[in-house]
Amino acid sequence: MQRRAYAPAAALAATVLAAGLAGCGGGSGGGGGDDDPKPGTGGSTAPAAEPGKYHSLPDPCAYVARDTLRRLLPGLPGEGTDETEQEADKAFKGQATITYDADRRVGCRWKTPDDTRHLSVDFERVVSYQPGTSDEERAQQLYAKRAEAAHVPVSSSTPSATPPSSSPPSSPAKGAKDAKGAKDAKGKKSGNDPKAAGASSRPAATATSSATAAPPSTSTTPSTGPEPGSLALDDVGDDAFVDDRLASGGTDVHRDVTIVFRSANVLVTIAYSQGSADRRHVPDGQDLRSKAHGLAREIDAGHFNN
Repeated sequence: MQRRAYAPAAALAATVLAAGLAGCGGGSGGGGGDDDPKPGTGGSTAPAAEPGKYHSLPDPCAYVARDTLRRLLPGLPGEGTDETEQEADKAFKGQATITYDADRRVGCRWKTPDDTRHLSVDFERVVSYQPGTSDEERAQQLYAKRAEAAHVPVSSSTPSATPPSSSPPSSPAKGAKDAKGAKDAKGKKSGNDPKAAGASSRPAATATSSATAAPPSTSTTPSTGPEPGSLALDDVGDDAFVDDRLASGGTDVHRDVTIVFRSANVLVTIAYSQGSADRRHVPDGQDLRSKAHGLAREIDAGHFNN
């Protein structure tokens, strides 16, 4: 009889428990959408990246004019020389760089007959595969990495700015104090003695004359321009820098000048070098930088191939 009395209560408890579990399961399923860490991303797509301005690249071996090559590579056949037309064409044709995709990267190399000067020009058309990043933005990122690797100083974008002197003048307060002290010392020393006054004035005159004669003997500014290093350029493409490096090994010395500039989504690299077997004759950096810079402007003015 006691079992029958408790049976309905047990059945009722089981029914309530089952309903509670069902309610919890239903709540969990219903709230799953609210807890999704990426709501609404299932059907969304990233915005299409803007295509670059340039869609193809030029023939690099035919892009540089012959007159320009003659200026950069002394010894190449010129007008009025005895070289045959076939030999001249071979000298100016250069050697194309081997690439796996000529639509993305091309280059060409030249050298002088005596193998002392070398020139190469490289074109890279940048295509972005990053969602939301245009071809030009990707080219900017690649250029920034190369500029950072070359240690291009930020302040070099304004080459007209003159760096401060290594020995700045004394402050006005200190200068006035020193002048006053010198004046008092002179007055105490000379007093009313004209001989003392004359003696104190003669060293000043001597110092003045020696200071006047000093400048001719202290002129040590080199005539070849800035020392090797990296410098930003503001007249080529959208971004540009030149990197000048002087290196030596054994008995020879060589200078390597590299110019990298970006025009929209194309990166152009110009490498111009000169070597010398005599360490006493260092290649002129100003000459190499000037000629490489001129070539960069010519290439930039050509606007590649669309």
